[in-house]
Amino acid sequence: MANRLAQTTSPYLLQHADNPVDWWPWSPEAFEEARKRDVPVLLSVGYASCHWCHVMAHESFEDETVAGYLNAHFVPVKVDREERPDVDAVYMEAVQAATGHGGWPMTVFLTPDAEPFYFGTYFPPEPRHGSPSFQQVLEGVTAAWTDRRDEVAEVAGRIVADLAGRSLVHGGDGVPGESEVAQALLGLTREYDEQHGGFGGAPKFPPAMVVEFLLRHYARTGAEGALQMAADTCTAMARGGIYDQLGGGFARYSVDREWIVPHFEKMLYDNALLCRVYAHLWRTTGSDEARRIALETADFMVRELRTAEGGFASALDADSEDADGKHVEGAYYVWTPEQLRDVLGEDDAAFAAAYFGVTEDGTFEEGAVRAPAAGGRGARGRRPRRRRTGPAAGRP
Repeated sequence: MANRLAQTTSPYLLQHADNPVDWWPWSPEAFEEARKRDVPVLLSVGYASCHWCHVMAHESFEDETVAGYLNAHFVPVKVDREERPDVDAVYMEAVQAATGHGGWPMTVFLTPDAEPFYFGTYFPPEPRHGSPSFQQVLEGVTAAWTDRRDEVAEVAGRIVADLAGRSLVHGGDGVPGESEVAQALLGLTREYDEQHGGFGGAPKFPPAMVVEFLLRHYARTGAEGALQMAADTCTAMARGGIYDQLGGGFARYSVDREWIVPHFEKMLYDNALLCRVYAHLWRTTGSDEARRIALETADFMVRELRTAEGGFASALDADSEDADGKHVEGAYYVWTPEQLRDVLGEDDAAFAAAYFGVTEDGTFEEGAVRAPAAGGRGARGRRPRRRRTGPAAGRP
């Protein structure tokens, strides 16, 4: 039997309309129900193309036992972050402040007054890698709500006060001065990965706005170090698995610091920002590679994200059908040497496998297409690019 989400129009909410979880959409009525029953609210935020949202839905929200416990002890509320970015932004800031990281699915436990007191993202069905199971989290929150209500209220109050303070800090009306810019540049220099480009460790997200800052700083001051960080980061991303070497466009992030293994969903806003970044780099340096990536990324957005109505879809799902018709993460993008031989023939397949690093062992479960660290320039780069129409037409 369908739940309340069947009456919504959001693609993400409709994906959960047949869950045994008694979902509510974000609404005053949901919080009134929580007050009436004197139970906390479970807020689950995600979006339609989110791989780990699909995983948690299958593992937990489709499980009758988990759903029964959830329905008995909580008012479950499901939010599409693309439909309600305001709700997502508020609670994501709380999650990041409390845990130091964020992501989707976002899992937040709230009082009936919508005050957060416990946070997380994806929770597995069984304890794993130091993370409790989702069922353990539900039972722990229920125990705290039942036996330590004053403590829950105190924690919620502190979090709300902290969020209010943060909004005041963010609301300054001045522009950054030289000292703030210098401090930002110093912090980026310390975080910079000199070996692989980008900032920090795994997982690595394309730092579009950081690169824009570095390019603008170079244009204003001539600081070669800023340009070097920007250019090397763009080069590393363009030659890694995070960039679709056949179809153009960037994946959401890389699970490793070398930009090899992508999380395969492609977001409109990431690619729009990165298209501008590479165009800016091309304008600054004259780099042919930057020009090519900017144009290919623009082509990808027009070709694969533009809708029949003339708008643009916000994302492409990480999951796609494999040869057996199963939805698997990255199935559309990864290659094996055998698949390359089927499409290109023996000689060109061997060349492409060596050039892109496609091996029997694979870089992602069953192989992957990626440009090598030394690739992308001169005659060595032209041959695979001429033959990309073959693999692109015959993708797995």
